[in-house]
Amino acid sequence: MIRPSILAMVLAGGRVDELGVLTHYRPKSAVPFGGYARVIDFALSNLLHSGIERVAILSQYRSYSLINHIGTGAAWDMVGRSRGISILPPFKDYSNPHWYRGSADAVFQNLDFIRHYNPAVLLILSGDHIYQMDYSRMIRYHNEQDADLTAAFVEVPVESASRFGVAEIANEGPYGGRVLNYEEKPEKTSNTWASLTLFCFKPSVLIKVLTQNQDAASYEFGRDIIPMMMQQNYKVYGYTFQGYWGYTKTIDEYWQTSMDLLGDSPKINMEAWGVRTNLQHRDIVNRQPVKIGSQGKLSNSLVYDGCVIEGVVRNSILFPGVHVRSGAEVNNSIVFFDNIVHEGVRMNRVVCDVDTVLNRGAIIGAPAEEGASGGVTVIGSRNVVPAGIRIGHGCVVAPGLAAAAWPEKHLQDGEALQ
Repeated sequence: MIRPSILAMVLAGGRVDELGVLTHYRPKSAVPFGGYARVIDFALSNLLHSGIERVAILSQYRSYSLINHIGTGAAWDMVGRSRGISILPPFKDYSNPHWYRGSADAVFQNLDFIRHYNPAVLLILSGDHIYQMDYSRMIRYHNEQDADLTAAFVEVPVESASRFGVAEIANEGPYGGRVLNYEEKPEKTSNTWASLTLFCFKPSVLIKVLTQNQDAASYEFGRDIIPMMMQQNYKVYGYTFQGYWGYTKTIDEYWQTSMDLLGDSPKINMEAWGVRTNLQHRDIVNRQPVKIGSQGKLSNSLVYDGCVIEGVVRNSILFPGVHVRSGAEVNNSIVFFDNIVHEGVRMNRVVCDVDTVLNRGAIIGAPAEEGASGGVTVIGSRNVVPAGIRIGHGCVVAPGLAAAAWPEKHLQDGEALQ
């Protein structure tokens, strides 16, 4: 066995309630993003470009979509004699009666995997964030400081800092410094360095603190492991990240991060970032090129192969296989794989999940005169939206509704249809 100097473990198995129906059948890490990719592709592409070739993915919640997307790992060049991706689902055995009870417990339950590879550095990261980062620089900093733990942080506005684990970091150079104080989602704080859920550990230290934590009331890195290490005077360092970071935990954040792909100077450039994806998933690789009909109009949008544009698409992102028929308008929206948008449909600030048919004359989302304002409306997968219905802004429609479940004419602003 070739011992990897770095072993990466990707936390990719959770569901996020705030994303609602988008995570009804998939974990957050498998949510489509950017017109062809998935959220986890950013973490995996970062690992690829950082030269980290031995990766484990910890998955628990409705893992099929994620497992299908990862495939063999070939999309990220992680197939070979000394490299590869391993999917580590939860398990029960004679000594362990639990599924994964939190991020720290998920790693703890796979300590045999870590011991098997015996890496010099263990990198633990979330598969839920949108960013580009060369992890090798952080690992170099971690080694130079001889740190027990180095955690990555990004600066956020003080008014939103309470949503995150936040730290006070000593100013010891351009890359960060010793963590002086750490708080997990405090009600009020003056600290603005928010955790990226990206950790470099000395493996021996991690094994020790995870074992200690097994008698705790919870099992999270931010809530339990970092505070424990601070209290026990381990060498905990903060690595400060200066680039773009998309936190897509809510529908509004997912929509806004997606919109950051558009415009004359987009904040996210997936081609420049080198984002890879599995083009075999949903047969992306075999789709025909985009077709724009004689009446089709397309402006400030990302539209992928397999789409047919016969209507109007503005400021939107369309995944493979979307058909916008003549007389339909898609504005400020994100439309997932293989949706059909029929004649006369008007969409504004909508996220529409896969395999959905929007029938003739349906009006969905914020009024057109509101442009890019008003709450985002989310339509779950495998729906047939009735002709002529009006669905207000900020609405949520559950996946796969039967015809009898739909109202005759209206779904009021902010209403949920279960």
